Amino acid sequence: MTSLNVAICQAAPIPLDFISGIEKATRLAREAIDNGAQMVAFGETFLGGYPLWLDEAPGAALWDHPGTKALHQIMLEQAIVPGDERLLPLQELCDESGACISIGAHERVRQSLYNNQLLFRPGEPPLDHRKLVPTHGERLIWMRGDGSTLGVHQAEWGNAGNLICWEHWMPLARAAMHNLGEAVHVAAWPTVREEYAIASRHYAMEGRCFVLAAGLVQHRDDLFDGLERVGGSPQALELFNAIDGEQLNRGGSMIIAPDARMLAQAGEGEETLHAEIDLAEIGAGLASLDTDGHYSRPDVFELSVDTRAKDGVNWGHE
Repeated sequence: MTSLNVAICQAAPIPLDFISGIEKATRLAREAIDNGAQMVAFGETFLGGYPLWLDEAPGAALWDHPGTKALHQIMLEQAIVPGDERLLPLQELCDESGACISIGAHERVRQSLYNNQLLFRPGEPPLDHRKLVPTHGERLIWMRGDGSTLGVHQAEWGNAGNLICWEHWMPLARAAMHNLGEAVHVAAWPTVREEYAIASRHYAMEGRCFVLAAGLVQHRDDLFDGLERVGGSPQALELFNAIDGEQLNRGGSMIIAPDARMLAQAGEGEETLHAEIDLAEIGAGLASLDTDGHYSRPDVFELSVDTRAKDGVNWGHE
């Protein structure tokens, strides 16, 4: 199998309202699969929406901010949890179609939130990848992931994996993923601006894989709509009112070949991007560059990856 149809659903999340977000994602993924897609990608935290207020609302990072606290409470109440039955429509779609779906979500584990890019695959539970280092202001809401969620799905056509946003500027994370031999990599972003496009194209060239750089479309008004859907909050509303601008995440998704050329690129609105990729390009490209093999120096450089889950508390048994 050398030909694969891949798609990116570049769409507007429904902020805070996870049930509506799952319904929208399932509908869009089904449309993409009906149009031939065997691998479908959504952007960072599509389920729940990217927390725009962290970057756009003045004062959101101030200690004890009422709006930030109110939104954190809503996120904890709404976020998916491990084994969440609300995700079954996406799993069932994969099971019946044989396709894979990569989608970002806010996930609650015990009392903390994580940024998780889930990879749904047929006949198996979703593969988690929790963001290793939340970027800058994101640390106000997300816990750091660990090495237990660095992995790939072994599909019949090759390996598929995810990294999230600025993880693409973590050289050792890239090296670890290249070692796993991805054929298709999902680079999940809130929006694919120029420097994010550069990182995504670099990853494709360095890893000799196809990259689905998936971005979101988000408007300020979406935040008000989502907040109303989950019951509202005067404190959160005040925070949203302080945001300037209208369209804050502008899509720009792209599908990239292993030699870094762009096969397809989206605009700033909602659209589903498709491409037919030739997996034989991977082997051809490895002739000149294999950063995990003949273009490496394992006698000089060595990387160890700790894949143990770091839960913080270990309950012993006698």
